[in-house]
Order: sequence, then structure tokens, then C-alpha cells
Amino acid sequence: MRKNLLLPNLEPWPSDRPVIELRNVVKRYDGQAVIDGLSFEIMPGQATVIAGESGSGKSVLLRLMNGLVRPDEGAVFLFGENLVTCGEARRTELRKRCTMVFQNYALIDSMTVAQNVGFPLAENSQMGKKEIRWRVRELLELLNIDSAIDRYPASLSGGMKKRVALARAVITNPEVVLFDEPTTGLDPVMIEFVDDLIMKTQREFNLTSVIISHDMASNRRIADTLAILDRGQIVEQGPVETL
Repeated sequence: MRKNLLLPNLEPWPSDRPVIELRNVVKRYDGQAVIDGLSFEIMPGQATVIAGESGSGKSVLLRLMNGLVRPDEGAVFLFGENLVTCGEARRTELRKRCTMVFQNYALIDSMTVAQNVGFPLAENSQMGKKEIRWRVRELLELLNIDSAIDRYPASLSGGMKKRVALARAVITNPEVVLFDEPTTGLDPVMIEFVDDLIMKTQREFNLTSVIISHDMASNRRIADTLAILDRGQIVEQGPVETL
């Protein structure tokens, strides 16, 4: 297990306890329950894919898991701590162990690839610029995008932006990475490439991955556990072959 670069003295989460747990969670928008009494556990070291129709609440569920969205009812536990009752400072600490890859990349246009990827270390650690750049280059080489280290996001293809966003998410050695529709808008060849990238990164960093997606071909490739979200509930879950 790689040490978290933002919390180097922290012991890794045990493999036999849920790293994320939702208990009877309800989230409403305009009086409508998007998530409706949902209970669900994410176990460490697995790739858990949450599938469902567009508008079924997948992105809301993902944001509930790291406290970006607060539930109206119920409890959400991240690394054993209730995100509903703990303070914002503590939620920020917990997020240093759990990063997110956004659907629209969320890259900073005015920064180079190296600056984008190194941003979490530059902002949240005492690491010097030379060490950060060394770590960035090492990671970009792993993801086969080191040639773009000094380019700006506007000059990158969609597939390259995905890799940069993934590199930024794992540069700190987190234990959990949340993926919001990582293959949306990509062609079939690039979808398979991104799937392989997610699996390679999970093995290399020993990650717990939570991926929301409606692409069932992609889900079959990457899921250890597949969960189906429908009408605000997880209606089925288990190995892909079983479902």
C-alpha cells in the first residue's frame, strides 16, 4: 500500500470494513426524492460500478459519498466517520483520502498539465516544486502522457484530458477514487482505453474505485461489483455474471 502523501502517518483502512457506507439516505430536490431510503456499502480494494438510467441520481449518489452533497435524511460514513455530523474541517481531512474524477475533467485552463496534476500537492503539502514535478512526470509516464507535461488543457484531446484528470486524482496516493461517468462522450475505442486505464491505475495504486456509468459494455469490463440504481434505490447488486 502506497502512503498517502497528504497524510503520511495515517494507517491504511482495514480491508474487512466498508470504506463507504450509506444508511437509509434520502436526498430531495424540489420535493422529489432522487435518493429514497438507500442503504449501500463499498468494500475496500474493489471496483464498484453503479449503473442506472440518465436522471436516476447516480451523480448525486457519488457526491453524497464524499460529502459534496448533504443528505436530507440518513447517514453517510466515509472511513468510519459520519459526514453528516462531523465538521467541515474534518470532512476536508477525509477528502484527502478520497478523490474524484469529474465528468467534465475540471482542469484549470490557465495551468499546464504539470501544474494541474501537481496542484493537490502544491496546495496541501510542504513538498518542493522539484519533487512535485518529479512525481508528476513519473505518474504521467505511467499513463503514457508525459510528452504533454508542459502543454495546456485547450491543446489536449478528450482522451488526454481524461488521463490528466486521472493523474491529478491519484497523485496524492488516495485510498478511494470516485469516477463520474468517465467514458461519457468518447468513441468505443477510447472507452476501452479509459477502462483499461482505470483498471491499470487501480492495480498500481491498490485503489478502491467507485464508478458511475450507463455504458454496460464498459461496466462488464471493469466491475468487481455492479449495483443497479433505480427510483432512488439500489435494486440489485453483485458480480456482473450473476446480474
